[in-house]
Amino acid sequence: MAAVAVVLVAALGFAAQQYWSGRPSPVTAPAVVAPPSMPSMPSSPSLPPSAAGAPAVGGGARIVVDVGGGVREPGVRRLPGGSRVEDALAAAGGVVPGTDTTGLNRARILVDGEQVLVGATAQPGRGGPGSPGGAGPGPGPLSLASATVEQLDGLPGVGPVLARHIVDFRTARGGFRTVEDLRQVDGIGERRFADLRGLVRP
Repeated sequence: MAAVAVVLVAALGFAAQQYWSGRPSPVTAPAVVAPPSMPSMPSSPSLPPSAAGAPAVGGGARIVVDVGGGVREPGVRRLPGGSRVEDALAAAGGVVPGTDTTGLNRARILVDGEQVLVGATAQPGRGGPGSPGGAGPGPGPLSLASATVEQLDGLPGVGPVLARHIVDFRTARGGFRTVEDLRQVDGIGERRFADLRGLVRP
């Protein structure tokens, strides 16, 4: 009986061991590893809100400038903020060939409401030196390629309307090749052409 009891105890112990080793064990899911984040660039307190070298005007702002003188399409142009004189010239169709741009700074940043005159000399002062009584232009012949409406208005016998006709003719024909081309402008007859012939140049 003792031997039988020992055998039974051994059998129960073996069965208990097999049951314990065969039971399902819980599985732990691996931890999710987040991708490394890009380090944020530190802001330099010495830099202004606008980047160095960038225009101070906001990217979404726009400016309005008046481009005149020796350009193919003079008039008012709307440009992005921070545009330069070169951008205004391109928007106006470019400079008319032969126009003197010696004193023009093409890299200058434009401001809203300004006027860019290409190849134009100082406007003739009405009643000032070189134009007694405001009846004549400044010293030397006036360039038809770059003269503004105001400058042409200062010529004898030329009013604002005729001055605008001259500028429109220049824009449509791409400039004046000779002074004789003035004969083709609406409003200029033989007598008026004779008065202007010695006061202007192509």
